[in-house]
Amino acid sequence: MSPRDRSGKHRTAVSGMNRREALSMLGAVGAAATLVHGAAPATATAAPPSARPRVGGRMTGARAAVTALCNEGVRCVFGVPGAQSNEFWDAMKSRGMDYLLVTNEFSASIMADGAARATGEVGVFNVVPGPGITNALTGIGEASLDSVPLVGIVTDVERGPHSKAFQVHSLRGPDLLRPVTKAVFEVKHQSEIPEAIHRAFRVARAGEPGPVAVVMPFGLFNESWDYDVAMPGDPVLPFDETAYQQAVRLLADPSYRVGIYAGMGCADTKDSLARVADVLQAPVATSVSGKGSIADSHPLAVGWGYGPQGTRAAECAFKEVDLVLAIGVKFSEVSTGSYSIPCHPALVHVDANAQNLGRNVPATVKVHADAGLFLSRLLADSAMIRRSTDASLVRRIAYYRELDRCENEHVQIHCGVDPMAFYVRLREALGRDDLVFVDVTASTHWASEAFKVEGPRRYFTPADNQAMGWALPAALGAQRVRPDRRVVSVVGDGCFLMSGMELSTAARAGLPVKFFVINDGAYHYMQMLQQSAYRRTTATELARLDYAALARGFGVAYNEIPANDDLDAGIQRALATAGPVITNIHASYEGREIRWLKAVRRSYIDKLSTGQKARVATRVGMRSMDRNPIND
Repeated sequence: MSPRDRSGKHRTAVSGMNRREALSMLGAVGAAATLVHGAAPATATAAPPSARPRVGGRMTGARAAVTALCNEGVRCVFGVPGAQSNEFWDAMKSRGMDYLLVTNEFSASIMADGAARATGEVGVFNVVPGPGITNALTGIGEASLDSVPLVGIVTDVERGPHSKAFQVHSLRGPDLLRPVTKAVFEVKHQSEIPEAIHRAFRVARAGEPGPVAVVMPFGLFNESWDYDVAMPGDPVLPFDETAYQQAVRLLADPSYRVGIYAGMGCADTKDSLARVADVLQAPVATSVSGKGSIADSHPLAVGWGYGPQGTRAAECAFKEVDLVLAIGVKFSEVSTGSYSIPCHPALVHVDANAQNLGRNVPATVKVHADAGLFLSRLLADSAMIRRSTDASLVRRIAYYRELDRCENEHVQIHCGVDPMAFYVRLREALGRDDLVFVDVTASTHWASEAFKVEGPRRYFTPADNQAMGWALPAALGAQRVRPDRRVVSVVGDGCFLMSGMELSTAARAGLPVKFFVINDGAYHYMQMLQQSAYRRTTATELARLDYAALARGFGVAYNEIPANDDLDAGIQRALATAGPVITNIHASYEGREIRWLKAVRRSYIDKLSTGQKARVATRVGMRSMDRNPIND
């Protein structure tokens, strides 16, 4: 049921729109997932409305919101209660819904992100208006750029002509949220709350996943209504039949040697990607976010990237490729090493968001389609595209991978712990189903090379917003919803400063995440960039922290790895600890090349004009003569 406005039109969950207008907006937002181009319309779900969970009976708006979340199968809501949300939190407790108090709203959206990535479900957080929203924007932005489905239950102050001025937290929340979300649903009446939440979940999952906000004045939580709202059906998956047929014709051409580039869109395609690779006899490289979409032990898997920024195995294997089949991937700046991806004669680009197709790399064929549906159709048409088994390709890939393995396992840094050696040993110590969260550190790309992942949703990093401090709260969010999995978080000492207070959450909630801090006393990532361009560093040195004292203060266990010869024992000490533990790794970066950074520098220099190159060369030459540069 919906209230009527003065014009007699039904109002709905979207501010300022009647029901017809709102449904039109929903269709536009979810068009990438709700239309099947070139195919007959299909029903959204097999279950009739009468069989779907409902929000029914007389209850408060807070109770209706919690019931809607329960109907969606939400495992946990992350956030910080405030004056504008206490009624909602009390309703969660009454209903028995799991929630987790975080230290800062920055972590609320990130924990929801971590939970979503670990489960493939929609992550949920709650924040108050004003600073609650602004603190959470970093995590929402990460989810937006990394294609992670979130729903934020966001309270608002009272708005309208008769509302008081200068209310606390009165920043315009919807205006702050729109640039970093797929949609913002503004609720005007308590009757609209369940429908708005259910619609938000569908938009968050539709097409390319992303965050959605439901914003409502906090007073609606106290208002009652007689509800009778059923969950809507799920949208139809996108599939452009005409473009698919064009893609099949290219893939069937025996003159093309095919390579597959898989992104996060392939995370839930089960074994379809590997089976298609076998059919096409195609090497498979992944983006950073796509790691695990094919098992790294598969004979055709070559690691991440396929240019100079990724693994050598991927770079070498794709030099023999004529046609790249890119599925569920955006060719973003990070995964391409600042767009240093090599060109190939042909590219078939498949993505659930039509706006992503051919944006950074020109595509021969653009297929607007869900990755799982596309792969399933290829398998159904496998007779048309099947290639003969190429034993020599498998041998070459095995050779390239062995070169990478030997390079990674060879300790090259001896003054302190070699971060690459740490990643190799950590991977050996972990089980195949453990979850690993790696932050934005100078060694992040070493981790992407060294970690062998045997399935989807096991390896995670903030790929495209590069939010420092992400991995610590994200790991806690994952651990909360996946208590059956061991969870590991690797951060740099600079990243630790961004979110280290969440160790108190780990201790309070008993979340046994194993935290590893790669500690070198600096923003070494920036030092590497600055030193090459300016021959000195500026604002990169960090305070030396007493991690043992911090651990005692937070109530978590402490561990330390001072040198390479303690790596195996030190990692085992951490993993054997029953509760949360922080491990201080005395690291150094001097002596090992970072392929990604080398590719980015080359790409940066190539884009400079002749005059810019001359100025940079002059500056570097003059400063190279300074034997005592001032670094800080």
